[in-house]
Amino acid sequence: MLAACSGEKPGAGGPAGAPPPIAEVQAIVVAPAAVTMTQDLPGRLEAVRTAQVRARVEGVVEKRLFVEGSDIQAGKSLYSIDSRTYQAALTAAEADLAVAKLTVERYRSLLEIKAVSQQEFDQALAKAKQAEAVLVKAKLDLEYAHVPAPISGRIGRSMITEGALVGKGEATLMATIEQTDPIYANFTQPSSEVARLRDAFNSGALKPSESGRVDLVFDDGTGYALPGRLLFTDMAVDPGTGSIQMRAVFPNAGRKLLPGTFVHVRVPLAVAPGALKVPQKAVQSGAQGQYVMVIDSDGKAAVRPIKTGAMAGTDWIVTEGLRGGEKVILTGLQKARPGAPVKEVEAEGTATQTSPPAAAK
Repeated sequence: MLAACSGEKPGAGGPAGAPPPIAEVQAIVVAPAAVTMTQDLPGRLEAVRTAQVRARVEGVVEKRLFVEGSDIQAGKSLYSIDSRTYQAALTAAEADLAVAKLTVERYRSLLEIKAVSQQEFDQALAKAKQAEAVLVKAKLDLEYAHVPAPISGRIGRSMITEGALVGKGEATLMATIEQTDPIYANFTQPSSEVARLRDAFNSGALKPSESGRVDLVFDDGTGYALPGRLLFTDMAVDPGTGSIQMRAVFPNAGRKLLPGTFVHVRVPLAVAPGALKVPQKAVQSGAQGQYVMVIDSDGKAAVRPIKTGAMAGTDWIVTEGLRGGEKVILTGLQKARPGAPVKEVEAEGTATQTSPPAAAK
């Protein structure tokens, strides 16, 4: 009854016809500056070194001496192959060499008194050298029976087990070692893009980028924390793809990057003087194309159609629609309405600019 007498509607939260709250937004002022244009190129990671561990001698594997997936040093014994035959061959080679050397020394003294001919002495000397070669091979065979790691790196799974016969007629693959710190990123760039950039350099519209830094971007859009550097650009165009092969190297101490992973490499292309750039999250798309929301001189939101060109890191380079000095809205786009007043706030929520105050009631 009291509500009916007062003229207020039951359950109303305030006076009828109250204006909606002013949307709070964050904005940046775009200004022309020299901007480094970048391009994300598809690529794949590759180990700096890959070595296949193969059996160099024939025999039965007695023991595996490493843990699969562990880090190993070059020269470490990985497998133990039955070496009794090679140890016997080494002992025989050492004995043959000792006999051959004694024969040479005896023939040398006999040669002085003409008891043997020069030819006989030369033959004895040649046999001694042959015995030395046989001894060297016997030592190598015995060393290869304790299969050493050819490089340092991380070893994968074992391809054979204890008791397997290896090296019978072929060099049996036993394991693979990969060195992944640092790691390569192989990628390609269309030759048409290279030609377009060359023309822009010649005309003076763009300047070459002298930065050798490149960045890595994963398929989910996240970036790799550590920058890399460009190693080389191939001098020829692949006739099958029409692209130019390129390679970069990235630090990988934590082994977050795995060989074979598909990635995108962000490469600096050129420097555009006096360009305007806006963050990706500020650019929206509609039926009429791309646009951004700006704050006009009256403190109200307004739609500004734009056109974008190349990328500058994670930002778009604006080619049409902005002249510089505009306040482009970054956050609060869902609440901002064209023609409605907005309140510009800092990231911490502190108001930096407000719309004109409403008329006093």
